[in-house]
Amino acid sequence: MLIQSVFAAAREVFSPALRRILWKSVGLTLALLALVWLGLTKLLDIFLTNHDLSASYPILDSFAFFLAGFGLFVALIYLLPAVSAIVAGYFLDDVAEVVESKDYPVDPPGRALPFGQALLYGIRFAGLSLLVNFAALFLLFIPGINIAAFFVANAYLLGREYFELAAGRFWSAEEVARLRHEHRGTVLAAGAVLAGLVLVPVLNLLVPIFGATMMVHLHKRLTRGRAAIPSGREGQASLQNR
Repeated sequence: MLIQSVFAAAREVFSPALRRILWKSVGLTLALLALVWLGLTKLLDIFLTNHDLSASYPILDSFAFFLAGFGLFVALIYLLPAVSAIVAGYFLDDVAEVVESKDYPVDPPGRALPFGQALLYGIRFAGLSLLVNFAALFLLFIPGINIAAFFVANAYLLGREYFELAAGRFWSAEEVARLRHEHRGTVLAAGAVLAGLVLVPVLNLLVPIFGATMMVHLHKRLTRGRAAIPSGREGQASLQNR
């Protein structure tokens, strides 16, 4: 199921139907990373100015510019999972509607998540991802452990995030959690695919749209033949009547 979903996403991510969403996603991701870069350079400038280090040690100015550039590279790797969470939450419904209508036309369409709920999903996972990756950053200079910790943590976080976003269009929050636990091995493996992409320059910019497409396919395959439980109060009532 996972391999089929990966290949399906790889075929569709550059398709005409998703291309416009893809470029918007890449643009938003780059804009957010640019803000991180500007923030880093500003903080460095404030630090050097307040401590009057530039006048005493002019070489620090050059070092600051180098560090800012290196900071962008580090941000691209360590902050991209968090950025991906926000971007994916914003574009998930657009991607899901395209995939569902094209590949599953006879199935009932999913319900678009309310904007506030989708944004909350993204912010929640972004915050958690920042905490986890900040902890992983401390392991940066420990060979072997740093990459392993980064990979495992983000495999879990990305798998969980994207699955909940895709499944949330069809199921109540309780059912989403149950499905994720029931298929936790497959969801973790899907997250590992995304965590691997995060480590590849340029390709990591495709993670939000590729991940959303892949997880829509995976959710469909994992829940084939099941009747979806609506979210919200209807879903709560359905669960209570079981």
